[in-house]
Amino acid sequence: MPTKKATPDMILIMTTFALLAVGLIMVYSASAIWAEYKFDDSFFFAKRQLLFAGAGIVAMFFFMNVDYWTWRKWSKPLLIICFALLIVVLIPGIGTERNGSRSWIGVGAFSIQPSEFMKLAMITFLAKFLSENQKKITSFKNGLAPSLGLVFLAFGLIMLQPDLGTGTVMVGTCVVMIFISGARISHFVGLGMIGVLGFVGLVISAPYRMKRITSFLDPWGDPQDSGFQIIQSLYAIGPGGLFGLGLGQSRQKFFYLPEPQTDFIFAIVAEELGFIGGSFVLLLFALLLWRGIRIALGAPDLYGSFLAVGIIAMVAIQVMINVGVVTGLMPVTGITLPFLSYGGSSLTLMLMAIGVLLNISRHSRY
Repeated sequence: MPTKKATPDMILIMTTFALLAVGLIMVYSASAIWAEYKFDDSFFFAKRQLLFAGAGIVAMFFFMNVDYWTWRKWSKPLLIICFALLIVVLIPGIGTERNGSRSWIGVGAFSIQPSEFMKLAMITFLAKFLSENQKKITSFKNGLAPSLGLVFLAFGLIMLQPDLGTGTVMVGTCVVMIFISGARISHFVGLGMIGVLGFVGLVISAPYRMKRITSFLDPWGDPQDSGFQIIQSLYAIGPGGLFGLGLGQSRQKFFYLPEPQTDFIFAIVAEELGFIGGSFVLLLFALLLWRGIRIALGAPDLYGSFLAVGIIAMVAIQVMINVGVVTGLMPVTGITLPFLSYGGSSLTLMLMAIGVLLNISRHSRY
């Protein structure tokens, strides 16, 4: 078992807290009008997000002090539990439906999203599998097929909800892990072609996904329906200019941009804080990714390296998709911006993952 250092990566901790602080401020700013209208309490979402952040920070420091090899031992049971939850959430009366997706299980006044926790469970298990079978990963039958088969089984269950955004992040993260483990590029090319055909099939099979593609290509073709969100998002980003309209001065949060505290919170950041504020947030994410890559490179064993790569790839892919959607560079899909968007499961999961990364940093050679 690797020897533990006294201190974790302090730059990673400070960067995480900086993103959390920006997120809490922006959740309040983006949601105050909607919360006042719907719940007669402008702090409704901000207070809940603060509670989620507090629970997530406790989880982060707990995971930071649990040796990451523990998750190697428990990776299989955790994966089985997450698979069970993905099945349970589909049962009517247990799973809660929101915006057309049955992705939540109610727990008292709160709810959890099993697909979010599946991402971390899959990363933990796949890191173990790849570290123990690295020599087999060049073999399609003995290495690539078993690992991808498990990933796409989870993806299939997530798509039954359906939740294309979370499923895409999980698959993308696992593909990055498998690729850096030494899988053959020729295998990826063939699977990529099959993946494109599968994606086209998913789009064609659901009319609302086809609408999202057409609205991405021409949002003004249907400005009152499928193109509405992206148009309102661009209307927020455009007037922001270099320095923004000022904190709390967003116009689009006045019932133009639907629920701006969630998937489209970056649009409010750009509107109120401008190009400078948006760039600052992206620089914080870049700093977090840089520290994660250093930790992965300095990990004392393959399991630690693969685990760190999986965590940092999950964050990077989710940021790229969210910002791409908000800025009109990608079709609309429901995915949160890590640490900033309102949401208990997403925020808690991300802070747990950072806790694991911090523990790996305590063993890192850098």
